[in-house]
Amino acid sequence: MELNTLKPAPGSNRARRRVGRGIGSGLGKTAGRGHKGQHARSGGFHKVGFEGGQMPLQRRLPKRGFNSPSRGDIAEVRLSDLDRIKAEKIDFAVLQDAGVVPTLAKSAKVIVSGKLTRKIALIGIAVSKGARAAIEAAGGSTDAPLPQPKPKREPRAVPAHALAPIKAKAKGKGKAEKDEGKSEAKGKSAAAGAAGEAKPAKGKGKKGE
Repeated sequence: MELNTLKPAPGSNRARRRVGRGIGSGLGKTAGRGHKGQHARSGGFHKVGFEGGQMPLQRRLPKRGFNSPSRGDIAEVRLSDLDRIKAEKIDFAVLQDAGVVPTLAKSAKVIVSGKLTRKIALIGIAVSKGARAAIEAAGGSTDAPLPQPKPKREPRAVPAHALAPIKAKAKGKGKAEKDEGKSEAKGKSAAAGAAGEAKPAKGKGKKGE
């Protein structure tokens, strides 16, 4: 056997099918595209999943809930898991070596689950409020910062030039209402005077009779 005599096994390399080269090629005339229709035309292509304008399957199916893409970044660690680790100083690398957190996790947080019966020191690992109390009760410590209350949001100061049109509008409205009240009072007093003049005096009428 020599290198220049090596050949592929018979039938392993099939010849490329020559599309549209007559009936002898097996795909002559319409070249495997069929008769008429969108797929028979040049450029007859739509995106994958297109159903001719009908509502596609991926939009017909109901959607429920939300799956966060970062849901696996923070691994939850139980107190009982920490109790099984022999090391006294525990950081994220120790948790990964012990198989407590998955390899794809980026950080960890200790939650209240199980019991902690020995003294440990957590380094660079977040803890919940109850887990912090359980660790400190067992004589351990953690360098996780204490949660700070959110600062109160102060009302935004409005510039004086923005309030000027509002004040002017309110002032004009108040003046108009005052003038309207004066005119109504004046009309009522005039009507009352006219009614008084129309009524005859009771005493004079009786004497004349």
